[in-house]
Amino acid sequence: MTNMLFDALFAPLAGRDSPFLILGDGSSLSGDAFLRMVARQANALAGQGLAKGDRLAVQVAKSPGALALYGAAVALGAVFLPLNTAYTAAEVDYFLGNATPRLFVCDGDKAAALAPVADRNGARLLTLNADGTGDIADLAALAPDRITPAGCGADDLAAFLYTSGTTGRSKGAMLTQGNLLSNAGVLVREWRFTAKDVLLHALPIFHTHGLFVASNVSLLSGGAMIFLPGFDAAQVMALMPKATAMMGVPTFYTRLLDDPALTRAATAHMRVFISGSAPLLAETHDAWAARTGHRILERYGMTETNMNTSNPYDGERRAGTVGFPLPGVELRILTEGREAAPEEVGMIEVRGPNVFQGYWQMPDKTREELRPDGWFITGDLGKRDADGYVHIVGRAKDLVITGGYNVYPKEVELLLDEVPGVLESAVIGLPHPDFGEAVFAVLVPQKGAALDPQAVLAAIAGRLAKFKQPKGAVVVDSLPRNTMGKVQKNILRDTYRTRFSG
Repeated sequence: MTNMLFDALFAPLAGRDSPFLILGDGSSLSGDAFLRMVARQANALAGQGLAKGDRLAVQVAKSPGALALYGAAVALGAVFLPLNTAYTAAEVDYFLGNATPRLFVCDGDKAAALAPVADRNGARLLTLNADGTGDIADLAALAPDRITPAGCGADDLAAFLYTSGTTGRSKGAMLTQGNLLSNAGVLVREWRFTAKDVLLHALPIFHTHGLFVASNVSLLSGGAMIFLPGFDAAQVMALMPKATAMMGVPTFYTRLLDDPALTRAATAHMRVFISGSAPLLAETHDAWAARTGHRILERYGMTETNMNTSNPYDGERRAGTVGFPLPGVELRILTEGREAAPEEVGMIEVRGPNVFQGYWQMPDKTREELRPDGWFITGDLGKRDADGYVHIVGRAKDLVITGGYNVYPKEVELLLDEVPGVLESAVIGLPHPDFGEAVFAVLVPQKGAALDPQAVLAAIAGRLAKFKQPKGAVVVDSLPRNTMGKVQKNILRDTYRTRFSG
């Protein structure tokens, strides 16, 4: 029997003596050794009762063993549920209660706190530590290093990824083997990955970016990964000479730009730098190009869809845009029930083999966001320019409606970011007694700059209609971000919600 995802990603590692994972300490794991690790873990998990269709929840530090758990779940036809390592026991309680996994793997130092949570939700608790020790390692050491994978096809579930849940409870997006494999195949082709590539991997693997984009692309192309536990600018610079490609979030690139060692010579051997998970400022894009001669390739994806669009590998990589729909992915922008004209803002919808199957145990939410004909309503507002490049304007929930007029935060943020001394900004809507909502700006200064909020607002006043102009501003050291670098505007709204309403 075939298992399409295992057969494409993991089976080709058999007999491969060359490194697949290169670790920060200089050691490496060959492709064949990693496949044997996957097989031993799969057999160990099967011995604990994990079978096709069961959920495997995992909250562990990034390590070769953690990545092998993903492969083991695929081999068994189980549904892999990676959880952010920052989640508290109370948050984990919700995920286990919703997903009802048969097994839950956590770090050993959290086992005591999480054992009651696992028990309450009917999950058997096992441990796996960053150094490779723990229950999983002990069980795997006694298990065979070969496995016959469970038969799985395109429609079999492979993973649950939970949304961030900034507006209500997190939703478990159900992704199939076909969803994951189709997207990985397109990205390998579009971004020109081959077995000669070595990907610098400093992303977490509980998120679609590090797991289903970076890792799946490397596995499918037969390449290798420099597999780091996290992002450290000095370590990334030291290891970059061994790499050909890097995937990162915008903060990776802004931090590397602070390092004087980042030069054209230092990056001359690199083939491509890719950014995603949060908007990349045009300023960062241009600064990177000036320093390195490389134009960062920005793309756009979601938990529910993996990747939807990408700037071209060959052709103009346009700053401030996310390029064009990937082959096989349809994208439309609707406003008032019709297709938006060029430069007209509307709601982005996508359809294709990458789009998820719905939200686990939330049929009403699924019906709200996934149309019967397969179009997924992303919740992102965007537009196409005259050349067809897609621009992300912001989340629909971040739209500010002031005095009956719509204000798109991105339009205001772009102008604020151009003011001398402003590093970046976030524009939000706050309750206002007269206007319903008032536009408000949160400003971050460049290093060494002293910002006067009112002077910054005055600098853009002549470039915006009155209703779009912020009615107040504040200067902060940094913007709150999630693990993937995305600005958490819900936190800003909570922090400043009484600014105009008393």
